This record gives sequence, structure tokens and C-alpha cells, in this order.
Amino acid sequence: MGSIVERALLPWAQRVKTRVNLPVRLRWGETGDSSLTLGDFEEPQVDIRVRDTAALPLLINPGLDTLGQAYVEGMVDVDGSLADILAVAHRLAETAEPEGGLLGRIRRRFSHSKESDSQAIQYHYDVSNDFYAQWLGESMVYSCGYFENGDETLDQAQLKKIDHILRKIRLQPGQRLLDIGCGWGGLVIRAAQHFGAHCVGITLSKNQFDLAHERVRAAGLEDRIDIRLQDYRDVSDQPFDRITSVGMFEHVGLNYLTNYFAQVRKLLKPDGWAMNHGITSTDAHDGETRHGGGSFIDRYVFPQGELPHIGTVLRTLQEGGLEAFDVENLRRHYQRTTQLWSDAFEANTQRIKPLVDERRWRIWRVYLAGCAWAFAHDEVSIYQVLCRPAGQLADELPWSRRWMYEG
Repeated sequence: MGSIVERALLPWAQRVKTRVNLPVRLRWGETGDSSLTLGDFEEPQVDIRVRDTAALPLLINPGLDTLGQAYVEGMVDVDGSLADILAVAHRLAETAEPEGGLLGRIRRRFSHSKESDSQAIQYHYDVSNDFYAQWLGESMVYSCGYFENGDETLDQAQLKKIDHILRKIRLQPGQRLLDIGCGWGGLVIRAAQHFGAHCVGITLSKNQFDLAHERVRAAGLEDRIDIRLQDYRDVSDQPFDRITSVGMFEHVGLNYLTNYFAQVRKLLKPDGWAMNHGITSTDAHDGETRHGGGSFIDRYVFPQGELPHIGTVLRTLQEGGLEAFDVENLRRHYQRTTQLWSDAFEANTQRIKPLVDERRWRIWRVYLAGCAWAFAHDEVSIYQVLCRPAGQLADELPWSRRWMYEG
């Protein structure tokens, strides 16, 4: 293996060393004694051990997708801090020209049938509730927190996020609320307990459905909350006073956004309010994250996920019959959230590893840390869009935005 690796890596390592000069050492062989460096340094910050020659073409063409694949599939082991590893991966990816952006999206055009969407959701969310509990915190809320002051704990930020949303939609006692993609029930429980609403929460994840049911029953709210295993396209209730969708529309698909917002409009009363809270692309043409990051996420994390630019969100929302009244960027809030998730994942590794196989553990380790990086560097963003059926003057609203922030 040694001579094969050296012949394959030596010319590439020399080019990388000249171009970016990274504090990285590559090792291979039974004892790891054979090595190459990618820069001039006294001690490496990142140490990559090649375990399988199948990693060679992935390293030589180092997009975030190929580097991630080599790590996830156990072809390489990587030592170093997560911050250093991510910095090195992005610098390496800049030396290659992997497929990405809009071209990658076009090649992987997705068909979002009810069956395929259900399968994609189950792949991502039905790992195990215990797995998610190790790093989501007691709130079990898997979406961007809201750090009002910046020093909140994860659970505090998640509660503030829910209240921030429910204040924005001006939820009143006795109103009917639909939560599309309700997760483990955190928002509908809060809406029923503290805002006096009657709620319907829908999810495609069986694990989320089961635990949300348990949490509603434990809270004594079965008469106020209806949790359903249901696709948003199949909801046929009488119109709701309020609709929320938090971290769900990323699964809808670019070609289906207008229909998605039209369904929200159909299910909303003429004077109702809706909140769409979701991750967006920072590419003005709805392209994927750079350097193969989108390919990695599609393959290993979110099958068929597609992120629109905020401009596309606002256009398709209007095409669906809704008017945006307020748009808020929470990118730095999600950077903080994902960093706290990643930190908790690292801290609880010994409890997490028995819950999943090694491959799944590697996927989520690199995914969570990579998300924190992506939000920090404007590779992706996230917006809350408050909207209502188009054509309404909304005279009941205060003139300033202060009402969104007053407890």
C-alpha cells in the first residue's frame, strides 16, 4: 500500500503545499510511519491517516463532499480539533473544482412525491429519539434558537424562539393553530399551555409522532392538541387562524414552493397569520453550498433537501397568494445554535456512540460542525417570514415592530 499511496499523493501534496501551505500531515501504512506534509510547520494541527487506498481519488480531488465521504466511510481517520479540521477541509476544497452550485442542483433535480418525501424525512429523523436527546437538550427542538441577549443556554434560546414566533403571529386564546412539521411537539405544547390555543401538529416522522403524543399526554393537553402523522398536502381541515412552519420547507423542493405556499394560503383564514421559518441558500440563483457541501448533505444527511434563496421564497410566497409583512434574518442565531449542538455532540460522544453505528456517528459529527461553519461564513442563512393572505390591509397591527419583541 505504501508505494501506491506515495506515488498517488506526492505530486498532489507538493501542489497543495505550494498553493495553500496547510499544517497537515498525511500518514499511511500499517504503523503510520510513512507520511507526507502539506505545508511547512513544526507540528501538524491536523493528522490524516489513510486506511484504504479507495480514499486516494477522494483526497486528490478534495471537495467537501469527497473529503466527507472519505471520513464517513472510514477510509481515513482524522485527528485534530474540529475547528482546525473544518478550516483545513475548506482550504483543501478551494484547491479543487468540484461540481456544485446551480449545476449540481440541476443534475440532482428532485421529484417530491408524498412517498419520497416521507422516506427522506424518516431517513433523517427516525434515527432514534434518544440520539437526538443527547445534543438537542431538554427542549427537543431541532431548529434555530433565538438568542435575545446572546448569553442564553440552548434550552432558553429554544423557548425564546417559540415565544418569538407565537408573538409574531399574534396568537390569541381559543384560536386554531396548525404547525406544519411539528417535530417533537415543542411549539404546539407551548402554544396550548401559555397562549390558550387549540393546535394541530403534523409530521412525517414516526419517532417524532410517538414522542410528541407522549409529551402531549404527559402535559394533560390531549383535549387541546392533535398530533398527526400526515403530509401537509393532505390536511383538509377548516381554515386555521394561525399556521407555523419551522424547519420544514427545506424538504418541499424548489419546483414545489408555490404549491406549498398556496396550500398554506388555502388552510389559512382570510385574516389569519402564518410564519415560515426556514434555512435558505445564499446563492442568488438558488445554488447549493460551495465546494461540494450540498452534495455531501444530499447523500448522507438530508436526501432531496433543496434550499431556495430568500428572493425565491418571497417570489413563490406571493405566487401562492400570500403577502410577506415582516422578514427577519437569524443567521447568527443559527450559527450559535448549531455550534452548541456540535459542542454537545462532542461532549456526549460516549453516550451517543452506542446508539448508532460508527458511520452514522461520523456523518452527524461532521454535519453539525460543518453547519456551524456554514452559518458563520454566510454559506447558508435562515429567515423568518411573517405573512398573511394577500390583499389584507392588516389594520389591527401596531404601526411599529415593537410588539414582536415585548413579552
